[in-house]
Amino acid sequence: MFTAFLLKQVTMTITEAIIIAIVEGITEFLPISSTGHMIIAESLLKVPKDDFTKLFTVAIQLGAIISVLVLYWKRFFPLNRWNFYFKLLIAVIPALALGALFSDKIDELLESPLTVAITMLAGGFVLLFIDQLFKTHSIQEEKEISFKRAFLIGCWQCVAMIPGVSRSAASIIGGMQQKLTRNLAAEFSFFLAIPTMAAATGYKLLKAFKETPAVLQSSDNITALVVGNIVAFIVAMLAIKFFIGYLQKHGFRLFGWYRIIMGIILLILIQFGILA
Repeated sequence: MFTAFLLKQVTMTITEAIIIAIVEGITEFLPISSTGHMIIAESLLKVPKDDFTKLFTVAIQLGAIISVLVLYWKRFFPLNRWNFYFKLLIAVIPALALGALFSDKIDELLESPLTVAITMLAGGFVLLFIDQLFKTHSIQEEKEISFKRAFLIGCWQCVAMIPGVSRSAASIIGGMQQKLTRNLAAEFSFFLAIPTMAAATGYKLLKAFKETPAVLQSSDNITALVVGNIVAFIVAMLAIKFFIGYLQKHGFRLFGWYRIIMGIILLILIQFGILA
């Protein structure tokens, strides 16, 4: 009986895990919402919306986070940079607090393509005008970011707890609102992803161990997590390099139009019952 129960927990094939991981790697650091795209991918692939899928949607982001550590190794690991680490700690506090308080509600939203469609559309209009809205950039280096500014950027990041908003977009907009240049805001967003998503992944894994241990006792599920994270790591490294290069030259308008078009397409698919 127990073996049969475990088999019921195997809900995602390796092929599906790889596809979702590619989506995660491409979208994690672009301002277009990785979680939103994964929810849509899971819906199109007809992956069951169960405990393992919810865990996978969060835990898969760990691979993308490791890509930041690899690409920014020299920037992130002079271990004498206590001010830098303390800024990240302060910035992540709002997300940790709200994530702990509203974990169950966030899980409910992870099942809603309609939420993604609406926030994709709204966020697209914001990105169309973000470069004009925040034209003054007086802070060009990380050492100029105060603890107060770091905390406020962390507060902006919390908006991304709504699927489809984009953690990257929210924290970059927060950085630009706090007078950081586009590139510095993007880089700080990358760095902030490390403690934020590491905490989210750790929390989801701990919760799974306590409440739904069967999903982690399946070798197929573990394989899906490992393979997914490896794929997300590789793809995210390429996406980060593209994003920084593109952002320097062109800004956010392309991503704004992409979100608007995608939001409209999603609403149409939902209307015709293709997404649910």
